[in-house]
Amino acid sequence: MKYIGEPDYQHGSDSTLGILLVNLGTPDDTSVPSVRRYLKQFLSDPRVVEVARPLWWLILNGVILRIRPSRTAEAYKTVWDEQTGSPLLSIGKKQAHAIQQIAPEYFKGKPHVALAMRYGNPSIESALTQMREARVRRLVVLPLYPQYSGSTVASVFDEVTNQLKKFRWIPEIRFINQYFDDPSYIDALADSVRESWQANGQAQQLVMSFHGIPQRYRSAGDPYFCQCQATARLLAEKLSLSADQYQVVFQSRFGREPWLQPYCDKTLETLPSKGIKSIDLICPGFSADCLETIEEINVENREIFMHAGGEQFHYIEALNNRDTHIQGICKLLQRHTAGWPESIADYKDLQAAEQTSPINDPASLAGSRERALALGAPA
Repeated sequence: MKYIGEPDYQHGSDSTLGILLVNLGTPDDTSVPSVRRYLKQFLSDPRVVEVARPLWWLILNGVILRIRPSRTAEAYKTVWDEQTGSPLLSIGKKQAHAIQQIAPEYFKGKPHVALAMRYGNPSIESALTQMREARVRRLVVLPLYPQYSGSTVASVFDEVTNQLKKFRWIPEIRFINQYFDDPSYIDALADSVRESWQANGQAQQLVMSFHGIPQRYRSAGDPYFCQCQATARLLAEKLSLSADQYQVVFQSRFGREPWLQPYCDKTLETLPSKGIKSIDLICPGFSADCLETIEEINVENREIFMHAGGEQFHYIEALNNRDTHIQGICKLLQRHTAGWPESIADYKDLQAAEQTSPINDPASLAGSRERALALGAPA
């Protein structure tokens, strides 16, 4: 392998901190060929679909990529903006720009902030090339998935390391695995819900919908389900909701095997018959609105609920580039870069944050185990 060297390297040259934000991805446009390329890259990832490769290659190329791209392209057309394109990419750019603007409040100097998509463009390869050209010697990678799953966060790690294999001089790296219980993240979610209630009134129930994964991934040890439940519990506590005022559901299942339950669409179909005819719905696992929230939740699932006898359905937007979200991300990045030359985090504040984290609280750990067993985790 021929390794990529540093651009015009000189001894004593300046170096900087790099912040790489990564989200799932998007096709380049709404044409069927573009959507097919995107879906092929996405669904070819062994982290996403854990099926024997020869068998999956036949299914993917012989069936799925012949049928699904045209339907998905039509769905993308309903959310696509002629000027800015994909909402996920448009919002991602705004998030990166906002973080770049306030970064001097959290870091010494001026970090280089880049946005990448795990599938599609801008690619992780192109973002890391930018980092190398900007002389980034310390790199913090933040997959914009609050809850960890092998199918999302681990896949980002795979691609980042695969691309860095080509570098002669790799940067120091810190990789943020999850932030499902980060206080700033929970506060931002709570603020968004309160703002919705103030503007629209509080519905009978708050439904929290997370993206699903196959049940067998959870059985194999993926912590995603438990982290979704933890986020929901912390948000409910922050909003002073009782157990019957909220519930967790999972959306976007694919294929015939069982996925995490309860399913969002099936749940919304039954709520009106149980007397729940007004709901607020939030998707805490999505850091930016996209096809799965705008079209699947706010169109398809809204129709399911209303057709079943629902009277009020209010979708609460993802955190997107709201100020509290951006500030929370910067605080998270600041904590994870402590000890590097660019960090201006106060050490005592970091110690206090670590001491109050549920991860280090024995009582919280014991409670976590009891809650997990109640949700069906193996003893």
